[in-house]
Amino acid sequence: MQANRLLKSAGTLGGLTFVSRVLGLVRDMLIAFFLGTNGLGSAFVVAFTIPNLFRRLFGEGALFASFIPIFIEVRENKGSASAWKLAQRVGTLLSFILILITIISLIVVTILMQFQNLTPLGEITLSITRIMLPYLIFICLSAFAMGLLNACNHFIIPALSPILLNLCLIATMTLIFPKIICQPKQIYFLAWSVVFAGILQLSIHIPMLLKKGANFKPLSFHNDPNVRRILILMGPATLGIAVTQFNVLIDRLIAIWIGDWAPAALFFSERMIYLPLGLIATALGTVLLPTFSEQVAKENKQALSETLIKSINHMLYIMVPATIGLLWFSVPIIKTLFEWNGEFNSESTKLCARALMFYAPGLIIFSANKLIVPAIYALKDTRTPVLISIRVVIINFILNLLSLWFLPEYWKHAGMAFSTVLSEGFGMIMLFRHINKIIPPINSIALLKNTLHHLIKAFIMVIIGSLIFNLLSNVSFFSEKFSQISSLGITIILSIIIYAFLSKSNPEQIEIFKAISKKSR
Repeated sequence: MQANRLLKSAGTLGGLTFVSRVLGLVRDMLIAFFLGTNGLGSAFVVAFTIPNLFRRLFGEGALFASFIPIFIEVRENKGSASAWKLAQRVGTLLSFILILITIISLIVVTILMQFQNLTPLGEITLSITRIMLPYLIFICLSAFAMGLLNACNHFIIPALSPILLNLCLIATMTLIFPKIICQPKQIYFLAWSVVFAGILQLSIHIPMLLKKGANFKPLSFHNDPNVRRILILMGPATLGIAVTQFNVLIDRLIAIWIGDWAPAALFFSERMIYLPLGLIATALGTVLLPTFSEQVAKENKQALSETLIKSINHMLYIMVPATIGLLWFSVPIIKTLFEWNGEFNSESTKLCARALMFYAPGLIIFSANKLIVPAIYALKDTRTPVLISIRVVIINFILNLLSLWFLPEYWKHAGMAFSTVLSEGFGMIMLFRHINKIIPPINSIALLKNTLHHLIKAFIMVIIGSLIFNLLSNVSFFSEKFSQISSLGITIILSIIIYAFLSKSNPEQIEIFKAISKKSR
């Protein structure tokens, strides 16, 4: 029953996340068309990274991981009214911190803009960063609201929030960009649309939060023992995520050092990873934290272990073929999605496909981390993931420098992508070893065997899929672009069918199909 409920919740969330990711893909295709992998594309990528760092830090990261287990614990032990009072106090504290950070950041960026030796690209990057900084207030509060609704087992509205951002950016690029010839002006409109989207993302949560019992009146957070507990738990987690997110920013800056094109090339290849990652791993991870927290509150570690094992197996069933598919078809995927006779050209395709090939193996690793970390957080251990993340950051930084120094110019960014995968893989092993010490142990041999079975089926899938793709590529459908889309689309659909046929006796596939069947009734 628990497994079916999780699969249904993850399925609902995954379905809405699918809509969001598809719209995100359309958004990225438009960014590629109008900005490409030139300097302006990279300027937007770097500027947009900064408010998103704070979103991961204060919204979806340390606060979410430390607050949700305590919120659920208070609700279980003292009732909903006490839990919502706690949320009110934490929301007040978060708002104060975000406003302060935004004001300080605006001052710092304004000072940096006064430097005389700034390049034109540097000026544009700082200008749009200054425009988008207020977005961090709205998106962090929105992420906090998402966490609250997830803790109440309400996943629909939080899943709609990212859709609003994508719709705003798509509307800006399709309705406003064609009327503006100057590219720098286009990027300023895009920056303002991000801020407007943040306001909408926060607003959409308010009615349901009020219905659940939330109160938005500021409330003193002093002398509340639960707030102190959250801050104590947040301390190491904040440090760990801050180090990780600082590393992301450093990666972007190192990429600029490689060339104006590199941050954009890494960004577009990353987006191909986030589509399946968001559909499955993020959906499961979001559903799992409240579930794990409830199991810990009831002191049922056996149930937690069984839930985690089942979730990892379901993830492997989907992510192994997705990984092999992305690696095998990296060039046609990038070419079909982004090369539309705009600013994104054949050279852009080659650069992005190289990075995607090296990012692809990370899909399994990133997904596993998204499942294991919520289990550790639910056990109120925020210290261990931090210590591991610091090691991951150090390894990643060293590998990035080695890529920068020793790889050929147009392979350096691919080396950076693989550095991320290798360092995160080390982190996954450390997390797995740790979780096995504090819950009934997971059978790693059984997981490896399961992974190997999926790999064999996935390789059969892509070998047959490549034959299908080569055959279809010789057939002309109306136009060259339509032929590309048709060939790749049919290949992907038939490959999925082949994999499903090869996995017909797989227990994860049977469970997923049963959950889908029950949901459709």
